[in-house]
Amino acid sequence: MAVADRVVISIDDHVAHVRLNRADKRNGLDLPQIDAIIAAGVQLASDSSVRAVVLSGEGPSFCAGLDWAAFMSAGMQTASRLLERDASSPANLAQRVAWIWSELPVPVIAAIRGAAYGGGLQLALACDLRLVAPDARLSVMEIRYGLIPDMTASRTLLRLVRDDLARELIYTGRIVDAHEAVQLGLATRVCDDPVAAALATAKQIAAASPSAIRAGKQLCLEVADLELAAALARETELQLPLLGSPEQLEAVQATMLRREPVFADPPIQKRPRMPSDGTT
Repeated sequence: MAVADRVVISIDDHVAHVRLNRADKRNGLDLPQIDAIIAAGVQLASDSSVRAVVLSGEGPSFCAGLDWAAFMSAGMQTASRLLERDASSPANLAQRVAWIWSELPVPVIAAIRGAAYGGGLQLALACDLRLVAPDARLSVMEIRYGLIPDMTASRTLLRLVRDDLARELIYTGRIVDAHEAVQLGLATRVCDDPVAAALATAKQIAAASPSAIRAGKQLCLEVADLELAAALARETELQLPLLGSPEQLEAVQATMLRREPVFADPPIQKRPRMPSDGTT
């Protein structure tokens, strides 16, 4: 499947591989690319057969950030579309190109080669995991253009990286290599072939209980900003529907009998529960 030729999606054995398809521009984000990425996320959110997603970029780079030349030539009216939002998400258009991957109810793994700069880095930070090649280069680059990171960094970068280090990255826009990215918390681990490693991890996730995986993603996204009592209550709320369910019993039986479990696809929810303000 292709989304306006800007994003290519393939699905195999419950794993979707989403590939940014603008290699000649290092997968830079112009408006059609942003629209295509969001459309891909919306499409996958409505596909109950998808249990894990891998996000990568065609060519030598993951995503080098905004395509400034395209936005400058398109004019301010086109650029103003980036501030548009609708009732389906708390994020505006510019933010949702990243946040859509947090809104997806299933885990998303970014496989990063080459540049992940500015908006491209924020796109990766909104994923659940980030596997980086040895040649990966990451940067919060907005300061070079007189800007701050405003594509969900406040919900991703500031949670992943120690406060003073996040400030340094925002203030300087310096480029970090793959190994430093792991040390800082920007990346999960370094892999010689991050796409192959991401697909293997996604396959492992897809073999687990779909409802438990989805509840686990909700748990990770929601409870960090809650008070203790609310966090513990939310744990229980997410756990109770799993206990004694057919999926949970199948997981237990498969583990005890040392066989592969067989799970049905879960029902589609209208929209995953993803609070933007730390409330439930």
